[in-house]
Amino acid sequence: MLFKLSVSNIRRSLRDYAIYFFTLIIGVSVFYVFNAIGEQTAFLKISENTSSMIELLDTMLSGVSVFVSFILGLLIVYASRFLMKRRNKEFALYLILGMGKSKISAILLIETIIIGCGSLLVGLAVGVGLSQLMSSLVANLFEADMTEYKFLISGKAIAKTAVYFGIMYLVVMVFNSIMIGKLKLISLMQSGKKSEKLKLKNPALCIVIFLASVSALGYAYYKVGWDTTHLSQELMAKMIATGAIATFLIFWSVSGMLLRVVMSMKKTYFSGLNSFTFRQISSKVNTTVASMTVICLMLFVTICTLSSAFSIRNSMNANIASQCPADFELYYTEHENDGLKYTDITEKYKTYGYDITEDFSEYVHFHSYLDDNFVFRDSLGEYVDVISEQYPFLDMTSQEIIVKLSDYNKLMQLYDRDTFSLGEDEFIIVCDFASIKKIRDDSIEVGTELNIMGKTLRSKYADCQDGFIDISSQHINSGIFIVPDSAVDEAFAGADYFIGNYPDGTRDDKSATEKTVVDKYDNMLRAWRETIPKNKYSIGLNTKITIAEATIGLGAIVTFLGLYIGLIFLISCSVIIALKQLSDTVDSMQKYEILRKIGAEEKDISKSLFRQTGIFFLLPLVLACVHSVFGMKFSKIVLEALGTEKMTESIIFSSAIILLIYGGYFLITYLCSKSIIREHK
Repeated sequence: MLFKLSVSNIRRSLRDYAIYFFTLIIGVSVFYVFNAIGEQTAFLKISENTSSMIELLDTMLSGVSVFVSFILGLLIVYASRFLMKRRNKEFALYLILGMGKSKISAILLIETIIIGCGSLLVGLAVGVGLSQLMSSLVANLFEADMTEYKFLISGKAIAKTAVYFGIMYLVVMVFNSIMIGKLKLISLMQSGKKSEKLKLKNPALCIVIFLASVSALGYAYYKVGWDTTHLSQELMAKMIATGAIATFLIFWSVSGMLLRVVMSMKKTYFSGLNSFTFRQISSKVNTTVASMTVICLMLFVTICTLSSAFSIRNSMNANIASQCPADFELYYTEHENDGLKYTDITEKYKTYGYDITEDFSEYVHFHSYLDDNFVFRDSLGEYVDVISEQYPFLDMTSQEIIVKLSDYNKLMQLYDRDTFSLGEDEFIIVCDFASIKKIRDDSIEVGTELNIMGKTLRSKYADCQDGFIDISSQHINSGIFIVPDSAVDEAFAGADYFIGNYPDGTRDDKSATEKTVVDKYDNMLRAWRETIPKNKYSIGLNTKITIAEATIGLGAIVTFLGLYIGLIFLISCSVIIALKQLSDTVDSMQKYEILRKIGAEEKDISKSLFRQTGIFFLLPLVLACVHSVFGMKFSKIVLEALGTEKMTESIIFSSAIILLIYGGYFLITYLCSKSIIREHK
């Protein structure tokens, strides 16, 4: 009997359960997809380095899943509160007919099990389908071979999803039982007659608080977006707190000003159902200031997280071509008596019976120079005191790297980049690390004179030129001085560089060549360790293949973590605001009945409901977008080394995701609300 009644209740309340079902299905499918990545990618033909990256990604996603399950659990409980409230009259009828609270709890238990199993099965089915697309995305990100692709269902991900959501549903059952135990018949019968009292706040106080909050936000925006040179962790925490408090006060003041402003516009206020519409909106915002604040901040985090994640991934992948124009780089330096001892790396190889050049079709061999009397402080000239004050965290004692013009031009020819020319008394600074480039540009102008290796040279340009030596996937060159060959003193010789390209061939051919080259390097390194103390030399090896794999792996990790967290936050925001709107619609059904009785047309009532829902959804989103403009300004500064060249495309793509999910919840909420107010038509 109770089972039949539960099934009947679910069928009758399908419209009420739409948001609940939709959220559960999305939650289950997203949870499965991200936890199945490890097994879904097991068939991919990938390198050992890429495999370790995928294992790391799988581990990180599993850790984040604990946090995600907590957020989804709170959402399910929050949604259950709405469904309980929606059925107050039904519960009252049960009690009047003599049904005990234990049987009502049993009905809810059965309903929860049915809904839980149904949403779990549908969500897993959707997740299994999406996970196949995710496999293609992973293969694309990691440039893997999918020739051995096969349809795969992850038993581990299904088990984890079932366990986590089973625990969530168990919590909901306990919550429902507690709520049923507290039910009072008189409260249930009067639930639809109670309404929120709309308290008009002091308009002068609201204006003062609004202006003060906007000013505080502006100050916080300035500190994190422009005045970043003195931005410590403590100050950053204060600015975040300031932003959160200011956001709360803005919603508090707007809830008091909104109705007053519209009421002052007589023609607008008394046009159609505008008076009813804006009083409803004001009431909603007035009673959900804290919720609106949380939703706004979560949307802000979502926008910044998604945009930054996609920007990092796109920029780093694009940078591989521009910043990694050679296949191989090796540099070596020996230390002697607290100084440098120049060592020719090719001769070092020959000492142990190897020829480093035989595996390359083209290469450049050169060395840099270091002058103990020419450090970062010296390169700033008369601006050193100003820059030291503006940027107190800079290391002013780091030695500047110097390269002679002929060596740099040979390397640029290998890199297929523009070469430079210099007069006998000129120098050029090449730099591509944005923040350091700005500092150097501020301190240099045409004709600026510096003493380099005992010679006075002047700057050819009024700013740094774009350039680098080390192959990388990032813009990390903080400055290299290019000087004429005649200005070089070999006594200042520093690190020795060998940079080259493998013979042309397929990807597998280059991988085979790299294995040979790296094996030689490993053998050499073992020999050096036996003859030279570890602290007496510095050595580094970079290859395009390993850089690309590391970059692709990091890009994938950032992308998936950003997507996972961003989607869950976005769903959370949408659900909270949707359920609040639906709950208010249930409470306001009598108001809509009165509107019909006094002659309001159905299309006008629907238009009023659409405006209420739209404005309620838009308010936190608009302020979150404003936050994000300045948040992305800060993100751009923080992420400049990783690359933010594709920021615009990333923001557009992130906006599309947000509009799709957030807009989808808005549409479902409006349609469900419209259905609710028409029940008693």
